[in-house]
Amino acid sequence: MLRTARAAAGLAVLGSAATALAACGDDDEAPSTSASGGKDFGTLNYQLSWIKNVEFAGAYIADTNGYYKEAGFSSVNLMAGGPNVSQDSVVTAGKALVGISSPDITSAAILKGAPLVAIGAQYQKNPFCIMSLASKPINSPQDLVGKKIGVQATNEPVWNAFLKANNLDPSKITKVPAQFDPQPLVAKEVDGWFSFFTNEPNLLKTKGIDTAVMLLNDHGYPMVSEIYVVRKDSLVKDRDKVKAMLIGDIRGWTKSIQDPALGAKLAATVYGKDLGLSEAEQVLESAAQNTVVQTADTKANGLFTITDQLIDETIKTLALGGITITKDQLFDLSVLKEVYQADPSLKVAS
Repeated sequence: MLRTARAAAGLAVLGSAATALAACGDDDEAPSTSASGGKDFGTLNYQLSWIKNVEFAGAYIADTNGYYKEAGFSSVNLMAGGPNVSQDSVVTAGKALVGISSPDITSAAILKGAPLVAIGAQYQKNPFCIMSLASKPINSPQDLVGKKIGVQATNEPVWNAFLKANNLDPSKITKVPAQFDPQPLVAKEVDGWFSFFTNEPNLLKTKGIDTAVMLLNDHGYPMVSEIYVVRKDSLVKDRDKVKAMLIGDIRGWTKSIQDPALGAKLAATVYGKDLGLSEAEQVLESAAQNTVVQTADTKANGLFTITDQLIDETIKTLALGGITITKDQLFDLSVLKEVYQADPSLKVAS
């Protein structure tokens, strides 16, 4: 269940939606400010970008603790993603109020006419990395020269854009076609491996294998990820409903940051119980992703907010991959701003 092929997976043909999951459990906290105004918003259809692993810890916690219900939803349908599910297509078709996606996928859809917009981002950094063995670390883009790097076909657009961002000559690096099992790195058949920093490094760690990680984001490829995507018309006709979803997620992710093991347990034993997930590995992933969910900026401004500087960097990074889009075409953070204005305690909690 390795997690790397976001770009191509998001553009794949729409698969069948997952079974609805009803919210369960109670929470002892006082309810946060609700966007419902006493209304029943009905079912929250929420399209995830991947299988139900810990990547969506905040949503699991919000569902389990009843945060979505307190915000006005009568039930919750967390819809699994995967290599055959195009999350942006699901949202465009109106089959989900919100989807989790990435800027490259959503930008491509918008430029093809999809009436979508990003309203926030869970990850403040792009999670792609070059993983290497700790005994032979790759610490900088220049270290790639003369090395063999395992790159999955679905991730080649990101790889190529990263090389361009760092003025690296592709002919001086041996790109080795790869799948998603990092065994070739363990066997030292390659020197580096293209992956999510939250996933494969922690998988190998549970097997006693130490790795070094070089985040693309820290080396010329800054970009937000795990963005919230909605239809543009939802910001008019369903604005309060979108606010209610965000309130539930803010509360859920706040809990996940406080206790990384909470969402990991829910992923392994409830939401992804049929996936054979290791709870121990999921805890490591949860702790790792929290470092890009909560940053100095989100501590100051609130979870999922994006600074103007980071928006500009994301737009420039997209251009490296041949995607030309303006920030106004891709982003509208007004709903998130209104959520924090209405309930500043949500920002403090983050």
